[in-house]
Amino acid sequence: MNILEMQKIRKSFGETEVLRDISLRVAEGQVTAIIGPSGSGKSTLLRCATLLETIDGGSIRYLDMDAAWEEGDKAKYAAAPVLKKVRGCFGLVFQNFNLFPHFSVLRNVIDAPIHVAGRSRAEAEEEGRALLKRMGLEAKADAYPGQLSGGQQQRVAIARALAMNPKVLFFDEPTSALDPELTAEVLKVIRALAEEKMTMVIVTHEMNFARLVADHVIFMDGGVIVEEGGPEIIDRPTHARTRAFLNKLEK
Repeated sequence: MNILEMQKIRKSFGETEVLRDISLRVAEGQVTAIIGPSGSGKSTLLRCATLLETIDGGSIRYLDMDAAWEEGDKAKYAAAPVLKKVRGCFGLVFQNFNLFPHFSVLRNVIDAPIHVAGRSRAEAEEEGRALLKRMGLEAKADAYPGQLSGGQQQRVAIARALAMNPKVLFFDEPTSALDPELTAEVLKVIRALAEEKMTMVIVTHEMNFARLVADHVIFMDGGVIVEEGGPEIIDRPTHARTRAFLNKLEK
């Protein structure tokens, strides 16, 4: 079963065409890694998939729900009640954590389940503490984000995303703001989620990580998908542009 289908996505900012005719499918339980140079459109694609940016053309579908579709030569979005259901399908973990600094760690995790999903505080707290324990942060429930390391903050952000029981988790360069030791902490958590068959789409520059956890790898450049396939394309790319990108990373 496909959790997400994006067809022929187009997106421009002014005169700059950022995404051109992008199509992808994400199946349940699949981990998709999106790699490519800066400015290739990776983060914009994620922002379009999570409705933070509107597409200019193409279609977006989650499960049996059409979020956006082509009408004439433009994209039309579904009504607000449908989009609310669509947003319930996914969670997004940002590069820079985006935690509320004036909320405790636990409140950061349980705020959306209570106020968006309508769960009781007791249920949300029980689930929130269980998620923090899973992230190795049960002792930090009453701390504030500013008292945590970057790696700890990112693990809180992952717990917050999981608290909404999403069908798919999106990660936008989840370790780019972290030093190598803290990066390892976060990648360990994401790898454990992959082993549990959590559906994930991860924009990453960590090639070893992509090689280890991804079922499907997409290489983007210039707003298009240049090459895609299993993780073997990281070691044996067929396209010259993919080879050039990966060779540059190794130097």
